[in-house]
Amino acid sequence: MSKRDGREPGPRRRKGVAGPEVFSARNFRRKRKRTFQFGAAPHATWVAALRRGFSTLGCPDLSLEEVLECGRRFSIDAVELRSLAGTTDLPAHFAGQYGSPEALAEHLARRRTAVKAGEAPDPRIVALGTSFRLVGAGPGDRDALLAQALWADGLGVPWLRVFDGGRDADAVELAEAAASLAWWREERRSRGWTVDLMVETHDSLLDSVRLARAAERLPGLGILWDAHHTWRKGGEDPLVTWAAIGPRVVHVHVKDSIAVPSGRHPFTYVLPGRGDFPIGPLSETLQRAAFAGVVSLEWERLWHPYLPPLEDALEAARTWLV
Repeated sequence: MSKRDGREPGPRRRKGVAGPEVFSARNFRRKRKRTFQFGAAPHATWVAALRRGFSTLGCPDLSLEEVLECGRRFSIDAVELRSLAGTTDLPAHFAGQYGSPEALAEHLARRRTAVKAGEAPDPRIVALGTSFRLVGAGPGDRDALLAQALWADGLGVPWLRVFDGGRDADAVELAEAAASLAWWREERRSRGWTVDLMVETHDSLLDSVRLARAAERLPGLGILWDAHHTWRKGGEDPLVTWAAIGPRVVHVHVKDSIAVPSGRHPFTYVLPGRGDFPIGPLSETLQRAAFAGVVSLEWERLWHPYLPPLEDALEAARTWLV
């Protein structure tokens, strides 16, 4: 994740547009268990409660259509968009390629209706990854977030990923974060949007103690739990973290690493299953809890070009996240 680069019902279906299936936190809980394995063939019958996804950080140069086709090949349920066609400026890219949120929504709907019986469907777009920080955001950052929100809401995307942006999660930082959240909620209310924010465990939110302070000061804010960050950077067992924040988690990032320094970190990312991350206990815990959000492979190839292609990671994840 770049250093440059966060519960309410999800989006409604717009009249006259066959928009994406609604993937709100509320509807996630209502969904029945799915019957596929991460990267399984379309007709596989592996029983699992978890919905699988991936971030386009792992394939930053692909077009949206190529991303969706990749998801279909691996029978992936959901994707989160961070980069497309070599840019992280998604609003500008969408405007140049599709013109308007309505036009893109119709394009995606046509793709879904063109799927033949027995074929894997397109994965759903469940999040747009923004660079917005609750602490330290200026007017330009707010404008950029609103531009992302316009497209997300128009496409029926339920979540915008944001960061906390703090260093210590202390009273001063959390007060600023609360002010940013209050600003967002007023914008969201006044515009009639249903897309909402989820804050990633990324900057200061690296253990359950700090997350508890944030939860008290930022009530109702969903959490994107990067389980690798709280484990590798925060030094906390994922099961301990889950016990503390589980009810507020709406989305999960997973990846694997070894304790060998790389160019940017005191660890090195590796293909799923070749590192030390305790995915087994985490997967079992999420399934027992009937976690209804998406468990997304965040393959950070955009920031770490040494990593193999996303397809290699998805192939390795077939037997890793089960």
